[in-house]
Amino acid sequence: MHRPRIVLGQVRRHPFIVRLDRYFNLSDDDLASLWGLLEAELIVNKRRDLVVDGYEFRKLCLVESGFAARYKLLRNGKRQIVNLVLPGDVVGLPGSFLKKARYSVLALTDLKLQVCSVSDYVRLCYKRPQFGLMLSWMAIQEAVTCAEHVIDTGRRSPTERLAHFLLEMYTRLEMVGLAANQSFELPLSQEVMSDALGLSVPHLNRTLAKLRIEGSIALSNHRVSLTDPTALEMLGNFQPLDLTCAPPALAPARLG
Repeated sequence: MHRPRIVLGQVRRHPFIVRLDRYFNLSDDDLASLWGLLEAELIVNKRRDLVVDGYEFRKLCLVESGFAARYKLLRNGKRQIVNLVLPGDVVGLPGSFLKKARYSVLALTDLKLQVCSVSDYVRLCYKRPQFGLMLSWMAIQEAVTCAEHVIDTGRRSPTERLAHFLLEMYTRLEMVGLAANQSFELPLSQEVMSDALGLSVPHLNRTLAKLRIEGSIALSNHRVSLTDPTALEMLGNFQPLDLTCAPPALAPARLG
């Protein structure tokens, strides 16, 4: 591990900053303040748990590259993936704000992360309230995404939830510049996708085959092409997550 260097040109290309730039006007001074908090750059190998359910975790980890899964392991040995963690996301939201983490986080690929302590980030929020707003915006995105996952497993058919899942992955990756032209890399095993969608692996296989035969998607290794996105949107009742931009701060009123 080593402390990340502050090179503003590189910082602005970080998926986390690319994501924030959609909603906030970040100055170079803002970025320097945020990057100055980072205490380490960390590589987490595939199949390693970064966060363990029931244990304290007091870090915020900005995902530069790689995929992870936030999951719950039940007493019967079954696993439910609550959400996937993609480049630009934060590991430690919400777990770092609880006394003990409620979910584990598993690296699905090798992960590259920049790490800071929650206490340092909170101190920055007192000095620069916009950073508190930024975390609120990300928490809103997380809440809406997780609500859609509840609808997936509770009310959508397997075909509908797979359509919704693929569109969600595309829009989240496109947001940080990692998807374009209705095509993206999805380096996930069918077991992981099954646990995210609440399906068995054979059922997921049949559902993928159905979408391929209908001409809605094409698959090549881990590359997914949405060949008929309109049909997928109708099938999955998909609505892109379009948060509003944060309103600018009001200038203090002049006296006199």
